[in-house]
Amino acid sequence: MTDELAEHRETIAAGCRVLAAEGVVTGTLGHISARVGDRMLIRCRGRGDRGLRFAEADEVRLVDFDGRGDDPAAGYNVPNELPIHGELYRARPAVRAVVHAHPPALLVAGLAGLPLRPVFGAYNIPAARLAVDGIPVWPRSALVRRPELAHQMIAAMGDRPVCVLRGHGVTVVGDSVEQAVIRTLDLDVLARVTLELARLGSLAEVPELSAEDIAELPDLGASFNDATAWRHYVAKTDEGTKSNGTFGPGVMGK
Repeated sequence: MTDELAEHRETIAAGCRVLAAEGVVTGTLGHISARVGDRMLIRCRGRGDRGLRFAEADEVRLVDFDGRGDDPAAGYNVPNELPIHGELYRARPAVRAVVHAHPPALLVAGLAGLPLRPVFGAYNIPAARLAVDGIPVWPRSALVRRPELAHQMIAAMGDRPVCVLRGHGVTVVGDSVEQAVIRTLDLDVLARVTLELARLGSLAEVPELSAEDIAELPDLGASFNDATAWRHYVAKTDEGTKSNGTFGPGVMGK
């Protein structure tokens, strides 16, 4: 294994743990992948799978866009919804990473038909800009285990970096695993705020951001939006995991 592949594996596993620690995925459901040329690294399930909260680098396997290529004797199974990843990489060559998750807040907001509007600004600029640009919805809750279904989702997604799958979850892409993971968390923030406003009966009364305020929400760049946030969440997740005694030496670092 090359050092680059090993690093990608560690990053994907860390991303899985972050999403689980933040409540964006639960149990064993959800997956992250990264493009590697005409193949991808993707989090798979092994015989001893303990869920995304405890993801390890060995569970991240190198396969082609159809899920072929891993050592069958290794005992890992690719996700049932692998077409979400493989077909996105085929359709959008610039995409470098894909997250598929089941955030409860996005699930409830989607089922309730609550629009994810740009109701806040500097509180979370990346989330605000996602809302300003529009968040597409694929109105099916099917298990995306066939390329044909993935193509429908991709058509609904268009050129956007996110797509809500109503009654199911969300698909998010990025220029890196770090960006895709942080973007997923930002989208979850937007959904949580939307749900709380709806619970308070205030959602319809809250105005959307003005054009003047939108103009004062700059893109602070990947080094701040993604890299800084990534370091925070990984440190927070790993510290919590170690304090709970989950990982021993040699698994999470000492």
